[in-house]
Amino acid sequence: MKVGIVGCAGRMGQMLVREVLATSGCELRGGTESPGHLALGQDIAARIGLSPCGLDIRDDTPSLFQISDVVIDFTLATITETHTAWAAQHGTKLILGTTGHDEQQISSITAAAKKTTIVKAMNFSVGINILLKLTKDIARTVDEEFDIEIVEMHHRHKIDSPSGTAIGLGEAAAAGRKTALPDVANWGRDRGTGKRSPGEIGFASLRGGEVVGEHKVIFAGNSERIELSHTAYSRELFAKGAVIAAKWANHKDTGLYDMIDVLGMGE
Repeated sequence: MKVGIVGCAGRMGQMLVREVLATSGCELRGGTESPGHLALGQDIAARIGLSPCGLDIRDDTPSLFQISDVVIDFTLATITETHTAWAAQHGTKLILGTTGHDEQQISSITAAAKKTTIVKAMNFSVGINILLKLTKDIARTVDEEFDIEIVEMHHRHKIDSPSGTAIGLGEAAAAGRKTALPDVANWGRDRGTGKRSPGEIGFASLRGGEVVGEHKVIFAGNSERIELSHTAYSRELFAKGAVIAAKWANHKDTGLYDMIDVLGMGE
């Protein structure tokens, strides 16, 4: 399986390069960065301290989609539409770990998935996807006496808030209660929002240091509380999950999937 990595010089990109090179059955086909990036022209592997692999970092992303079986994208939501268009044009499988998409960008993903295979996940950690499944199951089981709060913390450099994973957990909780997240979400109470509404799903975001990712789902009842939590200690786990998804997607038919599908935990 020939794998291309867009944004290969970023923090996640470097982890992905290392994981692809170390995974049996995967061939690193290339990696790209934006025009003018300081890493352009450098050997992809040598840049992260490995033996040179003979592939230089380039800025020709369309060609990367053309020569790869699967492309892994953990870049920015603003360029997702461009990447999904290239994936659809060349029939390249796309593993999409980018978060913070608006409705138009989501529409481009859905449209491209009619022509190729896309695995889109808020988080590629195996543990987080188990957490998503448990969150939905508990939300389905307990009644509205249990208030649901989602708390997440990430490093100081993270751009979007709440995190894509936190939103995914909120969507899982809402689905368990057979409602839509936009109808029940409270995205923050920093300015005062009055008393809590029945069925509300609250979010709190913390930023600081180099925290890779911490997520907690709280079900707070009148006489008891249930807490589910997950802590990521290294971005390596996201890279491992993305490569697992790439190997799975390489043999799947056209469509839009997530990590729950990859891990076989769907209902």
